[in-house]
Amino acid sequence: MRCPVCTETSDRVLDSRPTPLGDAIRRRRVCDGCGHRFTTYERIELNLPLVVKKDGQREPWSRDKLLSGIFKAVHRRPVPPESVHEFVRGLEARCAESAEREIDSAALGEAVMAYLRQVDHIAYVRFASVYREFKDISELLDEVQSLTADRPK
Repeated sequence: MRCPVCTETSDRVLDSRPTPLGDAIRRRRVCDGCGHRFTTYERIELNLPLVVKKDGQREPWSRDKLLSGIFKAVHRRPVPPESVHEFVRGLEARCAESAEREIDSAALGEAVMAYLRQVDHIAYVRFASVYREFKDISELLDEVQSLTADRPK
């Protein structure tokens, strides 16, 4: 592992432990060259499909990009971060298990919207307003009305 300060490649592992979600190993390291301490994470590499965007452009699967979009939608909402991480982990597992080499970004967006719709309606509307690119307030109102129609009385 290359030191982020001096770029020395020799280091020692001081401590290793699983992350709270159990999906990675957190390692505390110290550089043998300069003594700088830093943290690395070790994860299983999944064979995830390429994401095909609306314009046809293909890009590698980005867990961070997916998490970022969801966390923007659930910002200051009563949605536990563990729930979001669990959803993304499950989505990644389903995509890795499928034989598909590519996945439409629309399919990912719909999966996220289905998750948010059952977890938090405000977060769902936030995400939908960006994802569906509402042109005017009437489209937004239609979406909100569909939520209130689905809600049990």
